[in-house]
Amino acid sequence: MLDHTNIIVWSFQVLSPLFFFFFFRSHIYPSLFVFTAIVFFSCLKKHSISCSFPAISEVNMSLLRIQFRRTFSVYRALLQSTKELKSVISKIPDNAPTLNENTEWLRELSTQKRKIFRVVNEDTERRTYTIESKTGLDAPESNPDFITVKSKKTKASYNIVRQPSFSKEAPNPYHIISIPATSYDVSSSPFSVKPAKQRPKSDRSQAFSDLKVVKLRSGNGGAGIVSFATDSGIPVGPPDGGDGGNGGDIYVMAVEGLSSLQGVRAKYIAKDGTSGSSGQLDGKKGSNVIITVPVGTTIRWCPNPVEIRALQKKEHVDKVFHIKAISENTGEKIPKYIQLFRDSYRPGQGWIFKDKNEQYHMERGYFKELRESVKTFDRQSDYDELRSDRFPIYGIDLAEPTSEPLLIMKGGRGGLGNMHFLTPNVRNPRFSKMGRAGLEESFIFELKLLADLGLVGLPNAGKSTLLRAISRAKPRIGCWEFTTLEPTIGTISVGIDRPMFTVADIPGIVKGAKNDRGMGLNFLRHIERSGGIVFVVSLSVKDPISDLRILEDELGPEMLANKNKLVVATKADLDGTEPKFEALSKYCLSNEMKCVPCSPKTTGNMDIVIKLMAECSGKY
Repeated sequence: MLDHTNIIVWSFQVLSPLFFFFFFRSHIYPSLFVFTAIVFFSCLKKHSISCSFPAISEVNMSLLRIQFRRTFSVYRALLQSTKELKSVISKIPDNAPTLNENTEWLRELSTQKRKIFRVVNEDTERRTYTIESKTGLDAPESNPDFITVKSKKTKASYNIVRQPSFSKEAPNPYHIISIPATSYDVSSSPFSVKPAKQRPKSDRSQAFSDLKVVKLRSGNGGAGIVSFATDSGIPVGPPDGGDGGNGGDIYVMAVEGLSSLQGVRAKYIAKDGTSGSSGQLDGKKGSNVIITVPVGTTIRWCPNPVEIRALQKKEHVDKVFHIKAISENTGEKIPKYIQLFRDSYRPGQGWIFKDKNEQYHMERGYFKELRESVKTFDRQSDYDELRSDRFPIYGIDLAEPTSEPLLIMKGGRGGLGNMHFLTPNVRNPRFSKMGRAGLEESFIFELKLLADLGLVGLPNAGKSTLLRAISRAKPRIGCWEFTTLEPTIGTISVGIDRPMFTVADIPGIVKGAKNDRGMGLNFLRHIERSGGIVFVVSLSVKDPISDLRILEDELGPEMLANKNKLVVATKADLDGTEPKFEALSKYCLSNEMKCVPCSPKTTGNMDIVIKLMAECSGKY
């Protein structure tokens, strides 16, 4: 039963966001919200004393004050972040800036230096992740901030072990999420952890790849230069050093016609911007990189793959990655993005000096005054980078062709030339600014083929022969196990007036595949998007029902949930298969699955198989 204190706390939590929403929508100053919240709090206190409820005790009043401070700190941070969203990098005077334009720009910067442009303290370590041993933070019973989050779409999960802090002294908007190294799949094949010479020849020669770990680096910004205009009779004129060019960006584009990640390289580096030139000429922007991938590719950020592989060894099972993440809106408990950091200079740094060194300039009052104004511009640039250098925790899913390239990483901003530093106090600025650094990160590119149906069976069950019989696909066929080493897509037509559907043949699954026996379960990514699963069971074995149970157990309930299921019994033309099929059919009927016998080798009963497959695909 709720007492009067709980009612007041609940009322404040529910009604105060409504006050905040309406005042924010009406563009009223935050102070009005503060005033309203205080009045609301006071009225509640007064009401509790004058009504039939007993007076609030000092202990309960303390609880209310704590609740008020905690709730208001979140709203204060949200108001500040809203201001930041509206703030952009101060407009820099265009080429050929005049003394008055520079003076106005620097004056504007000096008036903004008290505004909050820093998302974190400048002393905060700029690292996306650290490697930690499991401690009390990773235990829900000893950590009140501990939350386990699981994606309904990707089934991926992570633990939140620390919430953000909104204190004025040390604001830290980052969540800390804990992810074990085993959550990162950096091997596209069970043989990929071996040296190339030790891998099977078939694995080395195949042209199919469904997973690539790629290192990306956007371009650095070019440096601004120190230059002065010259003319006949004027050896040193006004400053005319141009700005550096911006670094190249990295884009990705999903295109139709590709069916493998084989063409994706291990490393992409965008070009750096060039330095500015005299005559107030800006440097050239670095060339962009556009990576083309098949439709169905997912892209996820990952730590250094060398560290991942090292931690996946048995002696490091207690190690986890603690990763900085940030929510979309301030105050939310569940983060959405991983925060990436550039190795760029901090506010107030990054100066390039000509003739005289930094110590000389730091002793001059005119430079220290100018430096303080430009420091605000550095903070703005820093904030702009932190806002753009974020990547979704669950990655991006390119399930559809992209009409335009999608920006993955932005290049560094070009540095300022000395033409921007001409002021009444500085007539011959012999200094400029370096370009901002680019971004360097690793990503996992994973291809999940887009097929309507997935063929799942034990090795040598006849999946590839079945696919050949019902489509024009030509997968490799043999009488030995693991003939299929790469997925194959077949397209099946059921009539000129009906849509076609696609079927994916994946490598065989053995008992214990979920524990990495045989080819493992990595290839199941290619049937995640399918509307149905076709279990292919051979009637030539002693117990087909046992084989079907193995397949169901290895796939697990999550993979089978919300999918249509069909059982195709192959090799029905062999002698003595009728009793086996009858028993298999009864088992399927009891589990609400249809079962059909066939002989792909002789094409017997293929019409019925295609009809039932079309129904299982969900397209009819």
